[in-house]
Amino acid sequence: MRNYVWVLFVAFSVAIFFRITTTSAMNQNNLITEEMSSKLEQATFGAGCFWCVEAIFQRIEGVYNVESGYSGGHIENPTYQQVTSGRTGHAEVIRFDYNPDKVRFEDLLEVFWHTHDPTTLNRQGADVGTQYRSVIFYHNEEQRDIALASKSKTDASDLWQDPIVTEVSPLINYYRAEDYHQNYFNDNPNAGYCSVVIAPKVRKFMRDFSHLLKN
Repeated sequence: MRNYVWVLFVAFSVAIFFRITTTSAMNQNNLITEEMSSKLEQATFGAGCFWCVEAIFQRIEGVYNVESGYSGGHIENPTYQQVTSGRTGHAEVIRFDYNPDKVRFEDLLEVFWHTHDPTTLNRQGADVGTQYRSVIFYHNEEQRDIALASKSKTDASDLWQDPIVTEVSPLINYYRAEDYHQNYFNDNPNAGYCSVVIAPKVRKFMRDFSHLLKN
């Protein structure tokens, strides 16, 4: 009985912790002034299940309006069921705005390389298929150059033992995912996948990148 009570206490504490940090992160999304809006740039990353990636990037200072969606495929307005079939060519991605005065694209890429496995082709853990591929969809030539340089630098480091297979491609399309996918981890912290898969990733990110966290 004591062990059961302790497990419940830990689960409740984790849920409260993420709810508090989520509230802070979400409140900052509403603090975009007109002057700041003119400075914002966009980025689009795919790193497996978009629920995981969204939860991490929502917590970075200078990042706003993180949204889950689909990019890189060959049909318009795909549904989640179509994308997960692996036949549309889309990847699950997040698209977000960021203020380069507060966080550099290079810093965002560093988070990207550290918070998923970019060496596994069309796979992240148990999620298998081209829809889960590691990909950077660049919005302009500057992002492409920075992404390629960052990929080469990371590949030459000792961060990952195997070669990085991340795709670096121009953004040719983007479709917002269904409403129930948006803000998924923050709204469902006690769901099985969230507590078992996403929460540990978020905790590790918050520990390793504390200097990039929203206040």
